[in-house]
Amino acid sequence: MVQELPKAYDFNKTEDRLYRWWWESGYFQPANDPNKPGFDPDKKPFVISIPPANVTGRLHLGHAIVVSLQDLMIRYHRMKGEPSLWVPGVDHAGIATQLQVENKLREEGTSRKELGREKFLERTWAWKEEYGGIITQQIRRLGASCDWTRERFTMDEGLSKAVRESFVTLYRKGWIYRGPRMINWSPGLQTAVSDLEVEYTQEPGKLYFFKYMIAGSDDYIPVATTRPETILGDSAVAVHPEDERFMKFIGKKAVVPMLGREIPVISDEYVDREFGTGALKITPAHDPNDYEIGTRHNLAFINVLNKDATINAKGGPYEGMDRFECRETLWADMEEAGLVIKVEPYLMKVPRSQRGGEIIEPMISTQWFVDVNDMAEAALDAVKDGRIEIIPGRFKKVYYNWMENIRDWCISRQLWWGHPIPVWYCDDCDEMTVAREDPDKCQHCGSTRLRQDPDVLDTWFSSALWPFSTLGWPDQTPDLAYFYPTTVMETAYDILFFWVARMIMAGLEFTGEVPFHTVYLHGLIRDENGQKMSKTKNNVIDPLEVMDELGTDALRFTLLVGSTPGNDTNLSLKKVEANRNFANKLWNAGRFLIGNIDKMPAEMKCEPDWTLPDSWIWAHTKQLSETVNRLFESYQFGEAGRQIYDFFWTEFADWYLEIAKDQIAEGGDRAYTTIQTLVKVFDICLRFLHPFTPFVTEALWGHLKEAAREVSPELAPEGGWEDALIIAQWPERMAFEGWEGQAVEDFTLIQEMVRAIRNIRAEYKVQPGHKIACTISAGDTFDMIQAQRQSFVSLAGIDPNNLKIIVEPLAPSDDAISLVITPVEISLPLAGLVDVEAERERLEKELEEAESQIKRLEKLLASPFAEKAPAEVVEKEREKLATYRDTAEKIRQQLG
Repeated sequence: MVQELPKAYDFNKTEDRLYRWWWESGYFQPANDPNKPGFDPDKKPFVISIPPANVTGRLHLGHAIVVSLQDLMIRYHRMKGEPSLWVPGVDHAGIATQLQVENKLREEGTSRKELGREKFLERTWAWKEEYGGIITQQIRRLGASCDWTRERFTMDEGLSKAVRESFVTLYRKGWIYRGPRMINWSPGLQTAVSDLEVEYTQEPGKLYFFKYMIAGSDDYIPVATTRPETILGDSAVAVHPEDERFMKFIGKKAVVPMLGREIPVISDEYVDREFGTGALKITPAHDPNDYEIGTRHNLAFINVLNKDATINAKGGPYEGMDRFECRETLWADMEEAGLVIKVEPYLMKVPRSQRGGEIIEPMISTQWFVDVNDMAEAALDAVKDGRIEIIPGRFKKVYYNWMENIRDWCISRQLWWGHPIPVWYCDDCDEMTVAREDPDKCQHCGSTRLRQDPDVLDTWFSSALWPFSTLGWPDQTPDLAYFYPTTVMETAYDILFFWVARMIMAGLEFTGEVPFHTVYLHGLIRDENGQKMSKTKNNVIDPLEVMDELGTDALRFTLLVGSTPGNDTNLSLKKVEANRNFANKLWNAGRFLIGNIDKMPAEMKCEPDWTLPDSWIWAHTKQLSETVNRLFESYQFGEAGRQIYDFFWTEFADWYLEIAKDQIAEGGDRAYTTIQTLVKVFDICLRFLHPFTPFVTEALWGHLKEAAREVSPELAPEGGWEDALIIAQWPERMAFEGWEGQAVEDFTLIQEMVRAIRNIRAEYKVQPGHKIACTISAGDTFDMIQAQRQSFVSLAGIDPNNLKIIVEPLAPSDDAISLVITPVEISLPLAGLVDVEAERERLEKELEEAESQIKRLEKLLASPFAEKAPAEVVEKEREKLATYRDTAEKIRQQLG
């Protein structure tokens, strides 16, 4: 006997159980060499390397959309029979992790410097072992079918080897060098930071206008700045070469306020004559644009800041002041000296540290850099010649712009946690030794007095190697040989340059191949109003809480169907709740089907006689298979999900399932073909939905398989029932045979007739159980409609004893409602639409309520209220009175 499903789907009892079963069954692990079972060298694998989450992280919606999209792709390709590998891992997150450990030490009353580097690193590794696995456990909650046996960490032994190999290779090619250049400096963190770790915010500031006096005269050039403290580092004043206001000063000297240092007045076309005063102060050591101008004009690079953002000796009398204290003091001194013109409010784009929150200072600093020009050119060609496709295509222009204007990459960080730079300095000959292994002596003089460079590498340096280092590079492993290049890199569009471009450069340089063939970019997740989520706005949605309350499938489906490549997604809990209801609808449909599956006779007695609804649902199933496969192949996953949703909810559940109840009740061959159709179509729906909602579909499919096996082998899909839905065959496109169009056309007419009658029932407030009379003038569709009599009666709420289907036209009648649904005309007798006595009773109650409100309002408006209350309030009450009087009059007319 077929086991009945529980009334409600319990995701809390299902998700963890199924996930452990999938993992323990080995479904996440593809074979990679001929010595392992299941390996097929002729099958091209599908491979994704997960963007490594920070080891310090807690699951947020950014992770949720990444994991949902990538798991969807992996499950889809796995069901297509492709060896599908999803490589998981976490990033050591240099700054974030170091800050976590430093905060912990601070709570203990000590510090990193008191502990010393070696002990601090021991504590950091211990912290990583204790807390570093939390994020991966949370990723599992989302149903991520990663091969956890291949999980990697950006500082594990293999990846550390890859980092050294790549550093030494680039150094020996002359592409890695050490020298002074403009970088982002974090005064709070005391390190250089990457562009990705700088967040720009719009903040109110000031634009300071002042006089740059011309040496030996009373003339001056008016200049404006947002950072007066940088005046101390000025090397020139620049004007546009065609600006008639200032042409006479070009080549002369200007005097730096309060310091008295003379600097040249230069001309440069970069100057915008319309902005500010039309003249610029040039501070090459503290502004990226000024750095370029200073390089072009061979200006002095004067750094006036210490690492803690206090003023150094170059600042003269302001030495030792904090940068913002200096700003106020210097400006006051300039005002006293008569150099101030004015100060205006100004909305500024302020660079702040992502981690520390303090304002970042552009600063000249001696760091390690990679000259990426040759690698960037190769990476540019890889996209232009089509070896790498970027989806959506509009981001190619962004990629081209970045790569064509790329600057040397600052790869050193003044941290302790991270990949140590593999460079050693000799205390005897002052030469550098760069090596893959820790050296025991200087390569130049043989001295053993070596000290390693104190800096570590930018986190993005190791991340750039991720697609191939995780597969074993630089060693030639079976994984690297079979799974590389990977297939898709799926990530957010905001790190196309910071990470994706660097992976392409590194892949081409170190392996000679592109690291992946497709870059799929998703958008950011915003709140329901399109606002960025933030704690200050109190609009953050916690995915862990949502999964606890509404289930993982509901969250995944919401994120996936709401996404389109490269576009931001607005998310609300109402959408997730609606998709929780969708999971319940799916479960209820499965419960009905499985609960009725044993009503299928043992065998057919005649040749199959398919009904119009059978043919119609199969026609739509075929169309669905065509549409979904096309959308999946073009990476339009969100639209594919919406199409499956609409088919299941509207066509399968709301129409065919309702008709199937009557067809099953007929018994015999009709019940046989109906249950067979239900099982096969529902099986296809579950397969299509599995990449979106893996848990509820796997649970239902397992029950469906067991029930179908118990009832009849004829219910099995072509090729038989697989062991699990996660490895079941993906439904490919179904061939069209020619009859589908007529079936859809005929049943669509039945649907339109039913909808029209349902609208009339709603308009006249006909009770759901009340059956009404109906006459149909069917014309040429008589035979078709007559054949659908039972379905029509059930769906439209028609009294079967008062249904007439005729060929001839209907006679006009004042006592009936006429509906025209070409080529059909329907007549519904008014008397049958309502219970006359019940309707009169309802109208009398409504009239009584209206007359009561009229008396109340007439009394109110005749009282002192009408004179004392505000005019707009009194007017609203008068409008209410007029409305109630109008309603009462209409009811009296209806009552006669």
